[in-house]
Amino acid sequence: MIKKLFFFLLILPGFSSFSQTSYFGKNDPDAKKILDNVSSKFKTYKSVTAKFNLKIENGEGQVLGTKTGTVYMKGNQYRISLPGQEIYSDGNNVWTYEKEANEVQITPIDPTANMITPQKMFTNFYDKDFLYKLNESAELNKKALQQIELTPIDKTRAFFKVLVDVDKTTQSIKSTKVFEKNGNKYTYNVLSMKTNSPLPATLFAFDLKNYPGVEVVDLR
Repeated sequence: MIKKLFFFLLILPGFSSFSQTSYFGKNDPDAKKILDNVSSKFKTYKSVTAKFNLKIENGEGQVLGTKTGTVYMKGNQYRISLPGQEIYSDGNNVWTYEKEANEVQITPIDPTANMITPQKMFTNFYDKDFLYKLNESAELNKKALQQIELTPIDKTRAFFKVLVDVDKTTQSIKSTKVFEKNGNKYTYNVLSMKTNSPLPATLFAFDLKNYPGVEVVDLR
């Protein structure tokens, strides 16, 4: 389950690049305008702290699990806090700590790899790997939402559709829903977002002193 949670938050690693117009038709310019506005606004923030929840359902609509967590972002650094798990990145390495096992795995970040970080989930992850269109507008809690439907160009992916709901007023992502081919659905909701708060560098690095007896698996 934890791996699935991490998969959802960093949904789309390792895509190949394809030409969206030459082989698969054209994208919806209205959808692109909205996504570009969301991306541009997010890039103006010096830091972001966002609380979120995640609901996992099977094909019959049965809820398989829910989690609530917090993601902190500053520059290329991030930290994801979930029940039983902490994920740290200082921009060079990623520490994944599993509380139950009292184990941390350290992996280097490959700058040449096309990895999707939490920052990219709020910015330009859609640029090369999706076709997108604007669906009908909706309303949630008296807030007007614009829904964008994305389909992966690479049809070998485990999922076939992603729905992104954007708050029309604030131009920020409110929810993302991923549809897997096996019928499972992952819904990620942004509960709150605080921007430009001071976030110390120590927040993004795993400190062994705070985890007595932790087993370290260093893959660097």
